[in-house]
Amino acid sequence: MLIAQLKSFFMVARIGSVTQAAKRLGLSQPTITAQIRALEEAYGVELFHRGGRRLALSDAGLTLLPKVETLVQQETEIDFFLRHSGDLRTGSLRIGATAPYYVLDLIRRFSARYPAIDVTVEMGNSQEMLNALQEYRVDVAMSSNFVDDPRLSRLLLGVDPLVLVVHRTHPLAGRTEITPAALAGCRLLMREAGSTTRIATEQMLAEANVVPGSQMEIGSRESIREAVVRNLGVSVIALHEVPSHADLRVLHFTGGSPQLHEYMYCLRERRQARLIDAFVSLAEPAGKRTED
Repeated sequence: MLIAQLKSFFMVARIGSVTQAAKRLGLSQPTITAQIRALEEAYGVELFHRGGRRLALSDAGLTLLPKVETLVQQETEIDFFLRHSGDLRTGSLRIGATAPYYVLDLIRRFSARYPAIDVTVEMGNSQEMLNALQEYRVDVAMSSNFVDDPRLSRLLLGVDPLVLVVHRTHPLAGRTEITPAALAGCRLLMREAGSTTRIATEQMLAEANVVPGSQMEIGSRESIREAVVRNLGVSVIALHEVPSHADLRVLHFTGGSPQLHEYMYCLRERRQARLIDAFVSLAEPAGKRTED
């Protein structure tokens, strides 16, 4: 019980939000609050100053935080050791992915070769998956972000052009190619902040001095595709993510489309761990190492 309470304290202290800490730990907000209260009452100490909706660490909380961080890190290392010890007939692999296109085929091949290994997949945008990797929440991460970090091992999985997807009744649907200027009068459906696709789209429009007619932010690629199918707007997405649908039309950008690069990352210190090595090795024949 003490470990669970300390982890709740640590996550709230680190993120600064009970709501986000609850999501990260897979618990309810009342559970997080109750665990922290129980910890404070058990030891007669105030760990947070509470004022309205704001939480600020007390002096005791500030002193405790690095001690709990060390404890959480030790627990993570023990978990990693146990999951990656022994032969390839037991264990579990945690994968962070931004889209199913690249990762699902690798998982299929991995599971066919090592059927007894449990695999879990966490989905998010590119930055979220890199954060998950560096916070030891996943063992391998897929990301479109290029990160030059000596702590990370990086493998290029593929390159994909960005295209414009519109409804078949949209005025642009009769074209096969467009320039960014064509988006000036359109409602543009965009991913959330932090999405590599959004960053590339905004950069393309800025370089062309184009301002869309309006924008709508939607937090997942699946929801964006459904929104285009319902003719709520147009969207710039990676070509391999365009679903086969009778109501959708794909338009390529003239003069060269922006390119998305998909990378596989793992922590360099863990690259030779048996499960990580087995998974990464499946991608290496088709991928390209880019550290050099």
